[in-house]
Amino acid sequence: MSFESLNLDPTILRAVLEAGYDTPTAVQAQAIPPALEGRDIMASAQTGTGKTAAFTLPALNLLATPHPLKSRGPRILVLTPTRELAAQVNEAARKYGKYIRARTVSIVGGMPYPLQNKLLSQPLDILVATPGRFIDHMERGRIDLSRLQMLVLDEADRMLDMGFMPDVEKICAALPKERQTLLFSATLDGIGHIAKQFLNNPITLQVAGQKEKHANIEQRLHFVDDMNHKNKLLEHLLIAPDVNQAIIFTSTKRHADLLAEDLYAAGHKTAALHGDMTQGARNRTLTKLRHGDVKVLVATDVAARGIDVQGISHVINYDLPKFAEDYVHRIGRTGRANNTGIAISFASNIDRHLLRKIEQYTGQKLEGSVIAGFEPKRPMKSEAPAGKRGRNNDRSSAHKPGARGGYQSRDNAARGSSFGDRVMNERGAKPQATRSFNDGAPRADGASRHRDSQPRHADATPRDSQQEVNGNSRNYTKDTDFQFARALSQEFGGRGRQERTARTDAPRDSRPSSKPSTGEKFGNPRPQRSAPRVNASGFSGDNKPKRNRSFA
Repeated sequence: MSFESLNLDPTILRAVLEAGYDTPTAVQAQAIPPALEGRDIMASAQTGTGKTAAFTLPALNLLATPHPLKSRGPRILVLTPTRELAAQVNEAARKYGKYIRARTVSIVGGMPYPLQNKLLSQPLDILVATPGRFIDHMERGRIDLSRLQMLVLDEADRMLDMGFMPDVEKICAALPKERQTLLFSATLDGIGHIAKQFLNNPITLQVAGQKEKHANIEQRLHFVDDMNHKNKLLEHLLIAPDVNQAIIFTSTKRHADLLAEDLYAAGHKTAALHGDMTQGARNRTLTKLRHGDVKVLVATDVAARGIDVQGISHVINYDLPKFAEDYVHRIGRTGRANNTGIAISFASNIDRHLLRKIEQYTGQKLEGSVIAGFEPKRPMKSEAPAGKRGRNNDRSSAHKPGARGGYQSRDNAARGSSFGDRVMNERGAKPQATRSFNDGAPRADGASRHRDSQPRHADATPRDSQQEVNGNSRNYTKDTDFQFARALSQEFGGRGRQERTARTDAPRDSRPSSKPSTGEKFGNPRPQRSAPRVNASGFSGDNKPKRNRSFA
């Protein structure tokens, strides 16, 4: 099948052939014919299979026929979850619709409002937007939706994960009911209710399941010991001659900046891409990547979707993703348009659960590979011991003395002592005798410290000062804190009551006074002024005539 057999407009077909495409992909061949008929479509295909062109070409073909209503509002609305994906759709619409002169505008967050207001005030045909910024302009009345004919939800599963569904529902409620809706996603898992809510009797197309193996992408796994081992292995991989352009995915934005700075200092043409960057900086970075000025891009999952660069030969998962779906989108940045690519992942012992989730989601096991000179020194623990498999197998002995997950003493000499005793021993002080709140030490007035010297619970056992659990005595119960507070109140409160009772019972004359006795009834007498001095003129300082002064 060729694009000529899809009954596209000749001007659109001319632009597609000039772009170098003559044969449609599987998702394009199945989605374009029913879309041209006006049917609602819910399609799923793996990354890099041409989903953008699958809905862009039918939308442009709709624009080839003039609309009877004269208005400046858009006829096609495309909602995307990320700014990079919006830029990709906008570029594809301009490339394939250049001969029909389709006016395309992209409205995304991070861009100044005055520029977007100017763009929306002009007539347009295709509007590509993110949900949040579209609602801002829609509520201000800057978008005319009277002649809207098609709604496209691109990467619907990602919008669901990012919490955009309430915004999408609000947008769909404001759109005309007589419209065509196309939904494209990498997976149809969990979005069935969206199809029932927004689509009208849709056609379901599942070209390639998300769990299918990427035949054109070679997946490798390297086990690492620590960060030093990981950085050395990364440097060795980047200097390989077969690396044209590479994307390195990290888990945090700060780590992306630090790693980009280190690689730039090592001599690589590196740039960072993450959500904290302004939209202008992100656009400049992607432009440099497409032009080849940036060879290594260090990014977070914000770049896992929406980057379509043919020169990316390697994808390196410096940190494994938290969600297995993101792994598929990460490695999908390479091997696009039937090209080959290499996806490399680093994993350590703490990444075992993430690795297991990825293998379960993709349905294939990632076999570890070793590079000579960079062998891991620590064995990878991929399986639990026999007979102890389960969800909490790592926590089964966490609270046993000396267990792997529980408290462990630093030396054998301090194994039977508490934390305070160990600190005192390290400082050279003499260890104090071990006592508990149930010792019943006698007080000054002869009364027992507690109401009874027996333990509060019948199953309580005498204190063993040589054993403890997690730094706490084995006699520790839920009432120990209350006993401690009561002991302190009895000790200090009783001492205060004794002092107050002694002062009250003493005779008034014999009570100690807090002020020294001066013979005055109300304290010290007020100091008197000395006699006024008389100057040479015979006037005292008090009788001296005063000069009137003003604020001037």
